[in-house]
Amino acid sequence: MTLVNGAPDTRTLTAAAARDRRADRLTPARQAARVLGYLVLIVAAAAVLLPFFWMLSASVRGSNDVFTIPVKWLPPTWKWDNYVQVWSQTAMVTWWKNTLLLSVVVTFLQVLTGSFAAYGFARMRFPGRDVLFLVYIGTIAVPWQSYMIPQFILFSKLHVSNTLWSIILLQAFGAFGVFLMKQYFESVPEELSEAARIDGLSEYGIYRRIMLPLSTPAIASLTLLTFVNTWNDYLGPLIYLRSPNLWTIQLGLQTFINNLYNQNYALLFAGLTLSVLPVAVIFMLGQRYFVEGIATSGLKG
Repeated sequence: MTLVNGAPDTRTLTAAAARDRRADRLTPARQAARVLGYLVLIVAAAAVLLPFFWMLSASVRGSNDVFTIPVKWLPPTWKWDNYVQVWSQTAMVTWWKNTLLLSVVVTFLQVLTGSFAAYGFARMRFPGRDVLFLVYIGTIAVPWQSYMIPQFILFSKLHVSNTLWSIILLQAFGAFGVFLMKQYFESVPEELSEAARIDGLSEYGIYRRIMLPLSTPAIASLTLLTFVNTWNDYLGPLIYLRSPNLWTIQLGLQTFINNLYNQNYALLFAGLTLSVLPVAVIFMLGQRYFVEGIATSGLKG
């Protein structure tokens, strides 16, 4: 090894590292392991995407062509008017409007309340903070079905049952959002908050002007998870929303197999495709922030 002023020559080290990398790439065992890993990932991806492909294929079939033996992966005739029938002959517009309204409002409230409470747990010092946080997070382990009936009685006495307010109040607060945001806030250096306090910034100002802008990945992750969970929720609207003009898209799709259109499964799959579309678009747009937020939030805890 060549020494320069008593230290190893960096060019020599770089060349040696390059040779080692080339040797690793040429190792047959490593190449075989890499190919095997790619094959496993391809098979896993195909298994995940196969139901979505079948849903898309069934949505443009005739009602008698959905379930055939043997299975035909491509439709014999393409019926694009299934989507036109879904939009024109059902209350799909109303279902979409209600679902979108609930998803947006609930997501906004959960991000607001979750991040605000998380800042208190992460940055404020008060007696019993850790115990209170542990008890609050422990509610995640309590299944909703265990207190579903008392909650319904309470909402009925408050006269918010059979209104969209019931779903908003039901999901406006979430312990998981507090946990996720707290983990991310704790990864932000405390020195930033201390410097802001010295400059005279209040705790509300630190939360709004420092912590939130630095927490974009965590906020994006919480937004995506909350939006998808609210959009796909079935049990909550089933219990609280009894009027058809208040139904969400998940409740509306149930009508396709309750003697409507004589159980036309092709229209059902078209409706399912329309219900999955917004979630897929939002996930694709926020995938990078979602992965970054989940990974960073798990650094501490």
